Amino acid sequence: MTRGKIVLILFALACVALTLLNASLIAPEPPGQLVIIAHRGTAQLVDPAAAAGQACPARHIRADSGHTYIENTIFSMRGALAYGASGFALDVQVSGDGQAMIFRDSALDCRTDGSGRLVERPLAYLKRLDVGFGYSADGGRTFPLRGQGVGAMPTAAEVISAFPRAPFLFTLHRPAAADSLVAAFRAARVPISDRHGFAGPPEALARLRALTPAGWVLDRQAGKACLAAYRRFGWSGIVPPSCRGATVIFPPRGGWTLWGWPYRFLDRMAGARVRTLMVADPAADALSGLDRPDQLGEVPLHYRGLLLIDDMFDVGRSLGQ
Repeated sequence: MTRGKIVLILFALACVALTLLNASLIAPEPPGQLVIIAHRGTAQLVDPAAAAGQACPARHIRADSGHTYIENTIFSMRGALAYGASGFALDVQVSGDGQAMIFRDSALDCRTDGSGRLVERPLAYLKRLDVGFGYSADGGRTFPLRGQGVGAMPTAAEVISAFPRAPFLFTLHRPAAADSLVAAFRAARVPISDRHGFAGPPEALARLRALTPAGWVLDRQAGKACLAAYRRFGWSGIVPPSCRGATVIFPPRGGWTLWGWPYRFLDRMAGARVRTLMVADPAADALSGLDRPDQLGEVPLHYRGLLLIDDMFDVGRSLGQ
């Protein structure tokens, strides 16, 4: 046998070995369970074409939403649980008197009948507002949710008390939110545990870690570094050390660049204690979940990890069917 044939045979054997090492079909079923995270409870979704370039997206919600839930209210969170959610991804703002509030925007003018910045208003003022005041499906001609959200902006303590066993992913927009949120857990008498995650800018997460070592932190840069290293070395079956304890974010299709996608990859991540979070667009600045039922067809059948859903009314109900 010539040297050239030996090289070809060895190359072929190496290719077969590499294929088997990263074969998803023969990988064990990933451990754990699917955890549905409802983004802001059951929300009114925005029509992206109508809202493009507009200052107030709430004036351009989809006319075909089919429900009257208002995001970030306890009522909408109960609805999300009924549609299959396990927990919630929520934004934390801080009131003028230091209360952790569950609300998306830093300003009040768009979605409520209030004015100014939330951080400038005390709890008593915020509790009088109608959080459904600004929603419109026709650019501001009619407002079908007005009057339905009076007094419905919850504090973080109220939400944690209402759902003490639910997993939460809180987004902190400023360092002071860490102090207020940790105080909210204490007020609710619920300990921070590994069910609870925290996202936000580095300075806010650093403040959180200075207050408590509990819970897990969604460090998006660390997650990107993990996936970049895995794309380079994952063919070997080795999970890079930079992945240990990280949270990685990826879309439902995952991508051919993730060695062993989906099940071999997910099994390796689980073995390295890596949390997996599936979102609609991992490249977006803000977290965005699935908002169309057809996107569920891209989610691996045996996916075990966090799945972020923006439209619990349609996508969540479809997932349960």
